Amino acid sequence: MPVTSKVAIATIVEAAVFIALLFGAAGTLEWGAGWAWILLMFGGGGAVTVLIARRDPALLAERMRSPMQPGQPLWDKVFLVVMGALWCAWLVLMGFDAVRFRWSVMPLWLASAGAALVAVSFWLVARVFLANTFLAPVVRIQTERGHRVISNGPYAVVRHPLYAAACIMIPASALVLGSWWGLACSMLLLAGLVWRTVMEERELVAHLEGYADYAQRVRFRLVPFVW
Repeated sequence: MPVTSKVAIATIVEAAVFIALLFGAAGTLEWGAGWAWILLMFGGGGAVTVLIARRDPALLAERMRSPMQPGQPLWDKVFLVVMGALWCAWLVLMGFDAVRFRWSVMPLWLASAGAALVAVSFWLVARVFLANTFLAPVVRIQTERGHRVISNGPYAVVRHPLYAAACIMIPASALVLGSWWGLACSMLLLAGLVWRTVMEERELVAHLEGYADYAQRVRFRLVPFVW
């Protein structure tokens, strides 16, 4: 199947799942913040996908591969399953919280700030994808593609800029959706990203030539001057 067809099918399925979880939990389709978040996520994601398709089709093909691959550590396979389940539960929680039971009331200015942060995170994601053609969704050394250390662009600032962008996007999404409980529980997702960062670095240091030297030059993993 052509990569473009895979992308289209994956996007439609993902959008359908997100909408079903959010609005099913909310109990209504009349949720402006929910639709705003859907537009932000799939508008931003679509723009990044088009950019990759034009600039680096090999990367797009790599990202459309199965999330369970040969050479991928078992811990990463388990991680992806657990994080997927947590993500789905998180969306349901925010639908319950912000709409069905109205546990949370969030000011419009804070939701607007969240929307701006989501947009900024997608800009960062685009920069990361343009810099790193080896940015697979799974932890695996891509020997067949000549995998090498990338140290330019965002990778000159932190070693895992895609995860750094996700650390902005996830809590900002809870702000857009107006859920204080979602904001609190987003910390679980961020903790998962931090754990994967540490585990992935162990793989890269052990198996990717030059990564240990790179880690000495670029000291920070996710947050400049912090960690």
